[in-house]
Amino acid sequence: MSAIQNLHSFDHFAVARKGDNLFPAGTEDYIHIRIQQRKGRKTPSAVQDITDDYDKKKLVKACRKKFACNGTVTEHPEYGEVIQLQGEQRKNICQFLVETGSATDDQLKVRGF
Repeated sequence: MSAIQNLHSFDHFAVARKGDNLFPAGTEDYIHIRIQQRKGRKTPSAVQDITDDYDKKKLVKACRKKFACNGTVTEHPEYGEVIQLQGEQRKNICQFLVETGSATDDQLKVRGF
């Protein structure tokens, strides 16, 4: 019989911080695109972790014009500056970021239901 080895414990719910050695290199470079369910059918889309190289207000302005929706840049205490757009815009945002060269497909993480 083979011996049972004690597997190393790993906290899957650890808070991810930049520079933390729990996660492989390069995972902090992701841009997270989320959707939230609000009252009734209200579903704002949120984009976080865009680098400071890009002016977020100009990105919001271009997205609002292209997607015909409202949007804003808000300051979140945990995530920093977050772009919020009105409605279900996850696919549109992904296409827009890839077309403009702001991100690649590998950098985008789409979250939500």
